[in-house]
Amino acid sequence: MNIKYGTQTIEFTVEYRNRKTYEIGIKPPDTIKVKVPKHATEDQIKKIVMSKAKWIIKKLLYFKEIDYRKPVKEYINGESFLYCGTDYLLQIIDDSSVKKPITKIEQEKFIVYTNTRDQEKIKTSMKEWYKNKTFEKVVERIEYFQRYFNVKPNTIKAKEQKKRWASCSSKRNLMFNWRCIMAPVWVLDYIVVHEMCHMVHMNHSKDFWCLVEKIIPDYKKRKEWLKNYGIRMDL
Repeated sequence: MNIKYGTQTIEFTVEYRNRKTYEIGIKPPDTIKVKVPKHATEDQIKKIVMSKAKWIIKKLLYFKEIDYRKPVKEYINGESFLYCGTDYLLQIIDDSSVKKPITKIEQEKFIVYTNTRDQEKIKTSMKEWYKNKTFEKVVERIEYFQRYFNVKPNTIKAKEQKKRWASCSSKRNLMFNWRCIMAPVWVLDYIVVHEMCHMVHMNHSKDFWCLVEKIIPDYKKRKEWLKNYGIRMDL
């Protein structure tokens, strides 16, 4: 569907759900989705979107100022990579004594000791490093926030997840995207608490978000950071 607001046309997709309220979401840079009750009419939907048109236009203009292209990385000296919200420069050190590339952070740099300049092998080494660091930090933060919960995770893992930052199964198995450690710790805390709250509420109900807010009152700010800058969190 679409509406006219001044000289601009706002195009959006509609998702009918078993719900009572309307929700407008904008995925950077310009994808607008409106979740509506199953019985909603086209006129009702357009009226709701029109009432939020000024906010939508403001958001779209804001997103235009941010670069949402997925970064293309080279595994060479001087390239930068995120770790805990900070960019670290990469330094490649040739070392024939190692059997495969080894990644470390030393002197505020990513250092890769390697017997090859094969970029895929260097990338694999860095990915494994990130995976281990994500697991270590997530476990630490889960232990910190455990005081707010009467249930505990069954398992905790850091793994490849293409479309999610994390997930929680009905058996309370928590899975975290290995890229999570690229975010600032205050944003990682939101991801951790979000999934821990799913151990209590396996949905995104009002009770779920109330629990998240009780633990992290400014969770919306952290969620917004993830939406705006998550595209940078990759190798």
